[in-house]
Amino acid sequence: MFLRWLEATILDFGDEMHKVYMWIWSSGDLGLRLLWHILHLILSTWYFIIGLMGSVESFLISSGLFKRYRDLDISKVQYLAVAIDSDEALQTLKVLELLRWLEAIGLRKVCLYDTAGVLKKSKEALTLLLKNERMSSETASDPLVEEKCLSLEVISFSDGKQAVAKAADVLLKKHYLSSNTEKPKLTESDMTDALGAIGYREPDPDLMLIYGPARCHMGFPAWRIRYTEILHMGPLKSMKIGALIKAIHRYTMVHQNYGT
Repeated sequence: MFLRWLEATILDFGDEMHKVYMWIWSSGDLGLRLLWHILHLILSTWYFIIGLMGSVESFLISSGLFKRYRDLDISKVQYLAVAIDSDEALQTLKVLELLRWLEAIGLRKVCLYDTAGVLKKSKEALTLLLKNERMSSETASDPLVEEKCLSLEVISFSDGKQAVAKAADVLLKKHYLSSNTEKPKLTESDMTDALGAIGYREPDPDLMLIYGPARCHMGFPAWRIRYTEILHMGPLKSMKIGALIKAIHRYTMVHQNYGT
């Protein structure tokens, strides 16, 4: 927990550090420049140590040396969302490897998201590759093969915009263009009903994993993550199965309180 907090703190101060660097550089003070380079070396070394410790921990987890990570209670993660930076979503083989890991862990319903819709273009290829791999490792006549399949939903930012626009049109016609003189104050349930009326009935993810530089949900439909736990996993190219197992285990150990 401390390492993750420290990593987040360093990333959050990235812009401020850059501004300080530009000020020091423009000042022409050699002493300040030397001090800056020393501080930069210290932070770079510390960040390297954090990354190294994370890699070692991930290796130990994936090796099964930590007893608490061996048996995950996957029942608490009925629906998992994975939001990937659009530039990193171009790494199709990495996305495929991530889906393999999720399927091996035992997850059955996954939603992939990226802002620009890169993953939607590769959905068919990803699904076909997963199916072929599964069929080659399972007996073709095994009745459980279909039950073990990973159900994959793939969405982009445009899906959320279209859904909101259609739902708003439904609410406008129902409450504001009707003959009723009294205009109601719209609530969250009204929006949910409107989304359901136009066919947007997909479940809310229990957990969302973010892969990429941004520490946010990157425009994932907001009405679907009202009670979703969100974890930032770092760059897709640096993903590790041990870190994935740890994130899911962490979620299964959290007790959520839902307000009324």
